[in-house]
Amino acid sequence: QVQLVESGGGLVQPGGSLRLSCTASRSIFSIYAMGWYRQAPGKQRELVAALASGGATNYADSVKGRFIISRDNARNTVYLQMNSLKPEDTAVYYCNALSPAGEFASWGQGTQVTVSP
Repeated sequence: QVQLVESGGGLVQPGGSLRLSCTASRSIFSIYAMGWYRQAPGKQRELVAALASGGATNYADSVKGRFIISRDNARNTVYLQMNSLKPEDTAVYYCNALSPAGEFASWGQGTQVTVSP
């Protein structure tokens, strides 16, 4: 079972930027699709960005044009570059990996992102 560790969250002002990192315990990106999710208080967890093993990306409408998902295969790390942050982006952010068999990895602790003046 692959382990995932998120990092990079913090407190940022509206309009600011953050880069989140998700490091996998082994090399999986060539066969696993990766996704960044977020969960705000009182809301369901939602997918905000996805990166297929072949490199295609997809974004939720709410972050399109502001967030960028990317990966560094040598570092087993997926990134989420978040620009023009808004208070409504405040949430705990998680990454996860989807295997070709359709199975998700275990959820990690996530990383808190707070956007506030």
